[in-house]
Amino acid sequence: MPDSFYVRLPVKDVTLGMYVHELCGSWMEHPFWRRRFLLEDPEDLKRLRESGVHEVLIDPAKGLAPRPALAPAEPAATPPASPEEAPEKPWRAMEDELRAAHRLCVQSKRAVMAMFQDARMGKAVNGEHAQELVEEIAASVQRHPNALISLVRLKNADEYTYLHSVAVCALMIALARQLGLDEALVREAGAAGLLHDIGKMHVPMELLNKPGRLDEQEFARVREHPQRGLDILLQGRQVGALVLDVCLHHHEKLDGSGYPHRLAGEQISLFARMGAVCDIYDAITSDRPYKAGWDPAESIRRMGQWCGTHLDEQVFRAFVKCLGIYPVGSLVRLESERLAVVLEQHPEALLTPVLKVFYSIRTRAAIPQQVLDLARLKGRERIVGRESPAQWGFRNLETLWSGLDRRRGSLFDA
Repeated sequence: MPDSFYVRLPVKDVTLGMYVHELCGSWMEHPFWRRRFLLEDPEDLKRLRESGVHEVLIDPAKGLAPRPALAPAEPAATPPASPEEAPEKPWRAMEDELRAAHRLCVQSKRAVMAMFQDARMGKAVNGEHAQELVEEIAASVQRHPNALISLVRLKNADEYTYLHSVAVCALMIALARQLGLDEALVREAGAAGLLHDIGKMHVPMELLNKPGRLDEQEFARVREHPQRGLDILLQGRQVGALVLDVCLHHHEKLDGSGYPHRLAGEQISLFARMGAVCDIYDAITSDRPYKAGWDPAESIRRMGQWCGTHLDEQVFRAFVKCLGIYPVGSLVRLESERLAVVLEQHPEALLTPVLKVFYSIRTRAAIPQQVLDLARLKGRERIVGRESPAQWGFRNLETLWSGLDRRRGSLFDA
């Protein structure tokens, strides 16, 4: 029986001992980290039957074959379309994609925790499994570039290590597309973002989450994580050179002051430069044990000041085109003396995003919320500056654009 000969089977007919080649449906609809596995655990069989998956493809060459009465699926005449050939998925409204992105964040957190735990226990990383998660993240970014990227920024300090990897994956995918890279390289860039910090699994968590300043000895230990990550990935399967490069070099700086090799200028690859931009943005906009995250628009402003010394200016400009000068969630002041939070971007008009107005500066009071598309107002209203949520005492702006409230605890627990 050739390897390409699989049997399509209703979930109710699946039994222990069968090898699941593919779960037919979105990764978010099933409770498994892996798409392909030998079904040996009765609990896994129970979870499969209770999931949203209705059919699976069984590989009889790797496990038990279904009863002969069941008709096999036709052998695949041609391989599935490559990422370059896949049709573009339709643009989805921000509100709809936020709901899907929230489910993906919950699933991704669980998957990355499992993957990183394997690394901590000395198990090799399987690049094929990581790529499955990259595909789901890439699909979300394709449907709406800002939904997942904005939502994952709401992780709490305890979740940072794991969801930071998801965030950098999404940012790398968006940036690679903005740079016009081949779709296969887009996926590779995403995998690099997902795995760039896996070396931190060999850094004590109490050090990563230390609320105070690290001393020189502690910082030296943290600086080991790129090399430790490379060592972990080299033990794995199907991990490409691009992923290894970003893992090892995402902390290098253009002026040669970075680590671990103090590379400078053209010694740093394009993808390592991309990794540096994406890593820094998510780090400074996220809440950490030792600091609160910066406002997205303020973060973009400060990163612009680091171009030429730490960051590549051309890469950073492309990054800004992805997120906007005022990224989703930014607090802005309008010419009408009102405050608003950014809801959506217009990729071709970065100064005129979609906003939700909610506060009057004149009266110092909340006002009825109103959604404004500045691009359609054609100059009748405009942004005159960015504002600090902390200075205004706004602690939960995320409720205005995401409908979620971090004050209730983690947004991404299963």
